Amino acid sequence: MTNTEITDRIQQLKKEKNAVILAHYYTRPEVQDIADYLGDSLGLSQEAGKTDADIIVFCGVHFMAETAAIISPDKKVLIPAQYAGCSLAESITGYDLKKWKEANPDGIVVSYVNTTAEVKAWTDICCTSANALKVVQSLPHDRKILFVPDKNLGSWIMKKTGRHLELWEGDCCVHARISAEMILEKSHEYPEADILIHPESDCSHDERILNLPQAYMYSTAGMIKHANQSSKKQFIIATEIETLHKLKKDNPKKEFIPIHPQTICGQMKKVTLQGILEALEKEQYVVRVSEEIRKRALKPIERMLTIC
Repeated sequence: MTNTEITDRIQQLKKEKNAVILAHYYTRPEVQDIADYLGDSLGLSQEAGKTDADIIVFCGVHFMAETAAIISPDKKVLIPAQYAGCSLAESITGYDLKKWKEANPDGIVVSYVNTTAEVKAWTDICCTSANALKVVQSLPHDRKILFVPDKNLGSWIMKKTGRHLELWEGDCCVHARISAEMILEKSHEYPEADILIHPESDCSHDERILNLPQAYMYSTAGMIKHANQSSKKQFIIATEIETLHKLKKDNPKKEFIPIHPQTICGQMKKVTLQGILEALEKEQYVVRVSEEIRKRALKPIERMLTIC
């Protein structure tokens, strides 16, 4: 089947089964184009809670589909790529947090939404890169805070808020490769460009980058909003490369320069049109979270969503 034939069949099945397709900005362009909703972790979490569809086809990595299953237990959540994982989410377990809480009974655990359901179940409040600053600023100053699992996002939050956080030593294997040297080199090559950087990047807490007047730290959705609203014509994009697809579609007269051609999440690329079709046809790869874990994991997500 051609991509057009696959797409037509997917659209037909969506109507027949009352299904909705949610896709992350890091998925393949053809997957983004077929999505009913395209977003980052925060936007996708919100949309999963709002949809009245019977089936959610979640085009992303496994922890994201788990989050949808936690928020919408009455929906059937399908993941087209069963083994699409995440180095960041896999860097910590619920057992790790259980041990920390035993040692710090008055401590607060803030978990980036890029975590498993089990980790969320041991979490006090979740956050995303879009609302992490607000979440941390909302917490009492007299309590110890553990921020998991992304050390780069956590370091950036500490720089911005002046709050002390105990950081877990996890990172995103894509963003961890984005260095200050890359940013400085591109800024010299394109001196008129705004530089839009994801705070998961290794350079996010580097003073040389924070002091660049044309550099901005954003979630993926924040980057897209900035580019859409800016009068600038040129932007350096320091995040996963597939984000450029949406940026270019929204702003065909503007130039978007990837920080490096290899800022690629191979896990996200496991999601294909053929995989979406098979997921809908067979209703396969259902994402399930035990009710005990789901109830516990929902609370920190709900706390996060009240602060958005």
